[in-house]
Amino acid sequence: MTKTIESKQDAVDYLTWTYMYRRLSQNPNYYNLQGATHRHLSDHLSELVETTLNDLEQARCISIEEGLEVSPLNLGMIASYYYIAYTTIELFASSLQPSTKLKGLIEILASASEYDLLPMRHREDDALAKLAIHCSQKLDNPRWTDPHTKANLLLQCHFSRREVSRELARDLHEVLDKSTRLIQAMVDVLSSSGWLSPALAAMELCQMCVQGIWDRDPVLLQLPHMTKELANKAAKQGIEVVFDLMEMEDDDRTELLGMTPAQLSDVARACNRYPNIEMSFDVEDADDVAAGDSVTVLVSLERDTEEVRDAARALVAIRS
Repeated sequence: MTKTIESKQDAVDYLTWTYMYRRLSQNPNYYNLQGATHRHLSDHLSELVETTLNDLEQARCISIEEGLEVSPLNLGMIASYYYIAYTTIELFASSLQPSTKLKGLIEILASASEYDLLPMRHREDDALAKLAIHCSQKLDNPRWTDPHTKANLLLQCHFSRREVSRELARDLHEVLDKSTRLIQAMVDVLSSSGWLSPALAAMELCQMCVQGIWDRDPVLLQLPHMTKELANKAAKQGIEVVFDLMEMEDDDRTELLGMTPAQLSDVARACNRYPNIEMSFDVEDADDVAAGDSVTVLVSLERDTEEVRDAARALVAIRS
């Protein structure tokens, strides 16, 4: 929050500069006003501000001191930064626990208020029920007409790379478009509580949304044209990560992949974009640290781009 509004009066004054204030006098019936006089408008805005701020206070997004002064709390600042609904951040704060696992994270993510308006089409519940049969994580007491159940199923289909209809594919795009900032807000809530394990799981979930694979799937599935069968075949030869594939001899790699020149070109471009990041860390005064102490950790991240480009050129050479 930018502290533009620091009191209830600031909130009322802010609303008088909005388009909504202009519409109040032009169409008072739409806003349930009894009249369009200055007194009617003032009372309506005061009631609106009072109700909204009370809702935010109950959601632990703001604090109201002496009945007038308003200041943001941690949850409110997280919701404001990631531009998500206060009801969503309230859900995260009340549902996330130190023992929350991946299944719970997916359920909490799918329950976000941002998915309330996900389209539910006629007789689509039958299609969702059929999709649920093949999902890795079974839903507890699902309601097939609930948009949040649909969001959960679409996420699981995305991770499993299961084909869905054109309409569901559009809905999945909407779900994924909002998922990144929702998960980042989830990570911030978990980090603020000091819960490392679920925070790491939430980061894994974010990568799953980007890569379209489960956390237990082979890493090589990130590459185009790569199948589970081919990834398992590579694993038997000790090729488990992208850099293992890039370091192979050209002939061995060509034989392993068995792809066309066009497919190999796609793989080469993907490898060229694949980040090679080395991380190192140092704990200040490590010798003096005791259990329960707060420590300062210096983390260094270094990305090696030249090595990736050289290896990708080697993959491109396969086509010749």
